[in-house]
Amino acid sequence: MDKIKRNERLGALTKLLINTPNRIHTLNEFCALFGAAKSTVSEDIDLVSQSFARFDLGVIETVAGAAGGVRYRAIPSREKTRRVLDELAVRLSEPGRMLPGGFLYTSDITSESATAQAMGEILAARYYDRKPHFVLTMETKGIPIALMTARMLDVPLVIARRDSRAYEGSAVKINYVSGGERIETMALARRAVASGQRALIIDDFMKGGGTLQGMVDLMEEFSAEVVGVGVMIATARPERKRVDGANALLILEGFEPDTGRAIIHPAEEYL
Repeated sequence: MDKIKRNERLGALTKLLINTPNRIHTLNEFCALFGAAKSTVSEDIDLVSQSFARFDLGVIETVAGAAGGVRYRAIPSREKTRRVLDELAVRLSEPGRMLPGGFLYTSDITSESATAQAMGEILAARYYDRKPHFVLTMETKGIPIALMTARMLDVPLVIARRDSRAYEGSAVKINYVSGGERIETMALARRAVASGQRALIIDDFMKGGGTLQGMVDLMEEFSAEVVGVGVMIATARPERKRVDGANALLILEGFEPDTGRAIIHPAEEYL
């Protein structure tokens, strides 16, 4: 194999890190891949890290210890986060998004992979230190955001369903109070979660918090610890939610009755 040039190493190194966020790579791994010394690989990593910092593309961290190495985390700056949320608020404020029951039509936006990834980066950045083993969401509208959050954390996505599926084997079922004050059912395959694991709950919308609290209760059935709850949008009212400590990216204050335009803005901590 011909000697690999520095520009080739930098390109490959950047691609490998971005494709595997939050995954630790050892220097020996890169040395073997590029046929280069550790000092050379370390210099390459420093150059990529400086480039990421300059263009707000995330951070490359050094992990100490026997199993240490380097990892990429797509942590956006405060300015980039605010820009993303401001743009989302503008789009979600377009007339005609009001739905019966005080809900907001968001499926067209959350289905955009780039938009879902941007929100996943912001949500994941809050929970790296909690070290969740998986991300949990409820079918179906929250799946894109939850999947991208799970990707940024390099953990699996687990999906609770409204009823069990035969192809998933035996399941745990619970009843919960939905946002419409109805008693509904939530089910999760027994094999999906192991006792003692840490769960990060992610969903698209929170009004009363009933569905989110249902997922918290579901995790109790598995003896799993909930390390955080994050949502794309939370309504300003009711102020008191059924679930405690949920982190929302955006706040829906209400709608203009004449135009159906949403009054929405980034959550206070992002202002």
